[in-house]
Amino acid sequence: MSDLELNCPLPLQYEQIVMAHGGGGRLMQQLLDSIIQPVFSNPILNQKHDSAVVNINGSKIALTTDSYVVKPLFFPGGDIGKLAVCGTLNDLAMSGAKPLYLTCSLIIEEGFAIADLKRIVQSMQQTAAQAGVLIVTGDTKVVDNGKGDGVFINTAGIGIIADNVDVNPGNIQVGDSIILNSDLARHGIAVMLEREGLNFEHSIESDCADLSGLVQELLQAGVEIHCLRDLTRGGLASGLIELANTARQHFEINEASLPVNQDVNSACEILGFDPVYIANEGAFVIFVPEHETEHCLSILRQHPLGQQACRIGHVKSIHARGMLTLQTAMGVSRVLDLLSGEQLPRIC
Repeated sequence: MSDLELNCPLPLQYEQIVMAHGGGGRLMQQLLDSIIQPVFSNPILNQKHDSAVVNINGSKIALTTDSYVVKPLFFPGGDIGKLAVCGTLNDLAMSGAKPLYLTCSLIIEEGFAIADLKRIVQSMQQTAAQAGVLIVTGDTKVVDNGKGDGVFINTAGIGIIADNVDVNPGNIQVGDSIILNSDLARHGIAVMLEREGLNFEHSIESDCADLSGLVQELLQAGVEIHCLRDLTRGGLASGLIELANTARQHFEINEASLPVNQDVNSACEILGFDPVYIANEGAFVIFVPEHETEHCLSILRQHPLGQQACRIGHVKSIHARGMLTLQTAMGVSRVLDLLSGEQLPRIC
């Protein structure tokens, strides 16, 4: 069977950047593949992992960087400061690294309240301290009023990977179980409801959390992990599609197995959103050999961030490479593809 490429035959061309270019969907992927990746191309970058893994004097070091522009700055379950620290720690964790140090760069708009800035940096420090990492350097810039939307944060992180740990998309194999640690879509929905001032009967809080401790517990328990991916922009579907394309494999997930909080599901139905495409900040997928499935689940379920852990699918074959399919509750197989952009922009 020939390879099946799920690409639009006539992709739209843009002369200027649009919001969808930053949304984690098809336009962002096209931007990276056509503009960014070719210019900076090198063997480390081309692994397309959450962190760069480099070898320095015999030690495996993970390095990552990210920027945060969430709106609003404060939302149920978190704020831009907590989000910046957790997001960077999680990117390191997805390479199997134990985080060590972070940086913090602030771009602050003229007129921004000092009290809010204090609240944000205190949140960053508290989150970092709980993870056992230090914020060791940074930078501060101020831009004209009306040019910065309050505050933007850039963070970078560095961690160390044990010699016996090798976690990357290239290790994914046919037959691997795909395991999810938690429920879906809470972060994106919580931010959107706060932004739009929408009131639901029950409060929905972001799942924003540091996953590095949980990943280290899995590794210390000897779970044979092939790959990890946190499910931020673009949600579960986009994360798995990107991995399927990188690994050149066919993934299949089961709709009935996907955990979605009832209140979140109700909000999605009312607003017309698909929870598999909505961002998370405390959810990640784990690829393990089938025989490791129960071992992995038992470790996850002992941790507060893994109590809802479940097997949601498997790596089906290499015959339809770069494909993600969803077995619906009706028993129909549905191909999932990248959206053009993000259903909910400015969520991280």
